[in-house]
Amino acid sequence: MDGLTGRMGTGGGTTGGSTGTNRTLYPEARQALDRMKFEVASQIGVNLKDGYNGDLTAREAGSIGGFMVKRMIEQVERQMSGK
Repeated sequence: MDGLTGRMGTGGGTTGGSTGTNRTLYPEARQALDRMKFEVASQIGVNLKDGYNGDLTAREAGSIGGFMVKRMIEQVERQMSGK
């Protein structure tokens, strides 16, 4: 078990080992996350395609992920506040 993430894996954080953090803890959430990714990309003007997106710049890819995290935090805050 990884001391940093509490998950099974070999490595811990910045040591270069794989911690398995790219796995979805809840596989049924994968489709919702993909929908959110495409929705966010559309909202910020990034042309995201099904399949290979290696032509995206690091800034574009990071913006998509950053906005997804922002939205997820907002959702959790709403749930926690009871609204």
